[in-house]
Amino acid sequence: MTATATHIWRLLKWGRILARHGALTGIERDPATPAPVRRLVRIARIGARVPKIPRYADAFQAIGPAAIKLGQTLATRPDIVGEDAARDLLRLQDALPPLPFEVIHAQMARAFQRDPATLFASIDPVAVGAASIAQVHRAVTTDGRTVAVKVLRPGVEEEFVRALDTYEWAAAQVEGMGGDLARLRPRLVIETFKRWTARELDLRREAASASELADAMTAEPDFLVPAIDWQRTTGRVLTLEWIDGIKLSNRAALVEAGYDLQKLADTLVHAFLRQAIAEGFFHADMHQGNLFALPGNRIAAIDFGIMGRIDRRARVWLAEILYGLITGNYKRVAEIHFEAGYVPAHHNVAEFATALRAVGEPMRGMAVKDMSIGMMLEGLFNITRDFDMRTQPHLLLLQKTMVMVEGVATSLDPDINLWDSAAPFVREWIRTELGPEAAVADRLVTDLRTLSRLPQLIRNIERHFPTPGGAPPEPPLKPIAVLGQRRGGHGWRYLGVAILSAAASFGAAWLVLH
Repeated sequence: MTATATHIWRLLKWGRILARHGALTGIERDPATPAPVRRLVRIARIGARVPKIPRYADAFQAIGPAAIKLGQTLATRPDIVGEDAARDLLRLQDALPPLPFEVIHAQMARAFQRDPATLFASIDPVAVGAASIAQVHRAVTTDGRTVAVKVLRPGVEEEFVRALDTYEWAAAQVEGMGGDLARLRPRLVIETFKRWTARELDLRREAASASELADAMTAEPDFLVPAIDWQRTTGRVLTLEWIDGIKLSNRAALVEAGYDLQKLADTLVHAFLRQAIAEGFFHADMHQGNLFALPGNRIAAIDFGIMGRIDRRARVWLAEILYGLITGNYKRVAEIHFEAGYVPAHHNVAEFATALRAVGEPMRGMAVKDMSIGMMLEGLFNITRDFDMRTQPHLLLLQKTMVMVEGVATSLDPDINLWDSAAPFVREWIRTELGPEAAVADRLVTDLRTLSRLPQLIRNIERHFPTPGGAPPEPPLKPIAVLGQRRGGHGWRYLGVAILSAAASFGAAWLVLH
């Protein structure tokens, strides 16, 4: 078990790195930042030589792979972090310094347990992309096919383990403070992120995810998933079909090549909705660096390390919430939140509907470029606080992906109205899934399945009463001592240092979570 002093030292180091690169300036100046966090950030930069122009990408890169993942998310939201910051953070998506090819070649030999020359006729030693976890090389197989070879960076698993261990510890200290921070359940948030990471670090699981998504997206011919070369894929090497296209991050090249940017934006939104609502299995890392435009205004996706799943009940709720917001039916949106257990039952449904209307109504019918995203986020956060809504970790991945998709879509077409783009798909899905025929069929299937499982259901109820509401059972959390509790009245001295450093390292994440 990692010592407390080690966690504090890591957090102090990360906080100082952010401060030295000027990456805390925006948080300090943001009026939406809570006053205690703003004060701690100011303390964190004492003595640091803060540059006039913040170097966000360099700061996240210096901290490590886990921080790079956060930077990739922020890069899709210039409306939140600003154009300059977003442009700088784009370097984190696929323009990190690559490792020497000799290191990568040795990693491939260890993964295949033989010389890569027996599988590839040639491998370009110059990486076409280098990200936080892996880097990609273009290659030609021995049977003449051009492929992309993704190779896990040596030692990255150990780096993530160390970082996540400290994240867990810091989250436990923050949650131990109680109040609004405890309501956000930072420990469960970190536990969820930990599970995403475990999947991303096994490239065989990424290959399986790509294959499954390709099967699920046959109804969207304009959204392509490259084919997997299973004979050249292991836990640390992934080989897949080469994609020849223009990255969606290169807007100028897309315009020069004659692409219909509005069509591309609509295709992206529809593809995400089909994945999240119709299939319940979605690509959860859809930033500009992972999306390519192909001839015919089609889109191809890569990097399937992080995938999300939503059960059918939650998908129905999601569709109804979206459609309720689109049509202005705030009462139904409020009812769904209560049915799902997202809002405690002691609150009033009508009051919650009115609060939703206050946030949603000013945004309806507006292009994203005309919206005040900051004001909307502040309004939504106030609602969650006023109505005691606890963070739902099982929905964080979906929320993160929706933020990314919105950011990419608006970078292609600033005039896009996401409500209008989503409405036809959501309306048709609701009609199909919630219409009378579907309801009767669902009831028959559900009743038959329930009858066949009745004995086991009774045993399950007796053994463990199911979790109420719409959230799935929460994963067990390992015991972590909270300093203030463990050391009684003297623990506040250590807790102060821990919270100060945690605020510096998690300050940027606050903008995403709120």
